[in-house]
Amino acid sequence: MSIVVMGVSHRSTPLELLERCTVPAADVPKRLGDLASCENVSEAVVVSTCNRTEAYVVAERFHAAFGEVRDFFCTLSGAAPADLSDHLYVHYDDDAARHLFRVTSGLDSAVLGEHEILGQVRTAWDAARTEGTAGTVLNQLFRHGISAGKRARTETGISRGTASISHAAVSMAKNHLGTLEGSRVLVVGAGEMAEGMIVALAAAGPAAVQVANRTPSHAEALAARVGGHHLPLASLEDALVEVDLLLTSTGATSVIVDHASVGAVIERRAGRPLLIVDIAVPRDVDPAVARLAGVTLLDMDDLSRFADTGHVRRQAEVAAVESILVDETERFSADRSAREMAPLIESLRGQAEAVRRAEIERALAAHPGLDEDAREALERATAALVNKLLHQPTVALRTAAGKAKGDRLADSVRDLFDL
Repeated sequence: MSIVVMGVSHRSTPLELLERCTVPAADVPKRLGDLASCENVSEAVVVSTCNRTEAYVVAERFHAAFGEVRDFFCTLSGAAPADLSDHLYVHYDDDAARHLFRVTSGLDSAVLGEHEILGQVRTAWDAARTEGTAGTVLNQLFRHGISAGKRARTETGISRGTASISHAAVSMAKNHLGTLEGSRVLVVGAGEMAEGMIVALAAAGPAAVQVANRTPSHAEALAARVGGHHLPLASLEDALVEVDLLLTSTGATSVIVDHASVGAVIERRAGRPLLIVDIAVPRDVDPAVARLAGVTLLDMDDLSRFADTGHVRRQAEVAAVESILVDETERFSADRSAREMAPLIESLRGQAEAVRRAEIERALAAHPGLDEDAREALERATAALVNKLLHQPTVALRTAAGKAKGDRLADSVRDLFDL
């Protein structure tokens, strides 16, 4: 039995393919069910964000499960295995744990140290627990993963400064325009990313902010935080005529701003340029919009390049975070091994107890005249004898758990006692 993570991310995969692998929140239960129904997968968690889609599974047989999870990604993306092979990465056991800890600590994010990922991983784990696809092994892994992410942020400065994708999106827009003071901004979306962009905008000094979303009440609440206004998605085209900047991040599965509508908007803007920052995956804005005169379209690829130039101070914290992750990985490995050793110890003691009970019954049958005091003395003496005989083997197994010696001892105990 192995822990396996397979995935695609902004580091390994072109944006066009990454967005095809995205799992919308509404589809997570079905996708978890798809994985859990695989013959060689006993537990599953799916983490899908704007930077990555990853499947964490407990594989009963590694190679067979590898094929099943690879097929899962082929189904998601509509790509053939050969087209995915150069982009999928796979880690197992301690390396899988170390990878998750890098994710939760923000070391694997487009924006180094970003804090949004910790909540996204927790949400993914919660979904798996709700659907019953996360069991003992993955619950232990993700509990450690959340702890590792918290330690990284508490004990180092990895999240200092602009450490979220949404804040970086606003910073990138500001960098492109020179300033956001006095600008007119339209935000499309009302989820976590949109909320982060609104918070960042509050300190940037725009003259007007509008928020559009399919749920008016969400857009209204978000707009109120910056003294802005909400508008229905049906009014999006008219609003684009007036704004300087469009920021978008929704959970839509197809584009909501197409080439034709932006083309019509540009004709009405009298030559005024329009900046669009789309951090949704899948993208909210048709990439062809970038070819329109007067439009600058920036997406997650641009954000990754922008973030690479702005994390010098946080980069200095990476070594400290890596040290924490080494410690967390060792702790997880030891805890996991101890958990796996527990059933063996329980089985050994159970077998010894069964032998002890059988011998007591045989002795009592041979000496039916024993009084209650004698029976209790026999019970205490045999129980003490078994405990003393098994004490040292039990301590040795527990102490060696997680080490090569522990594996050798465990195999010996199974062979000697036919467990």
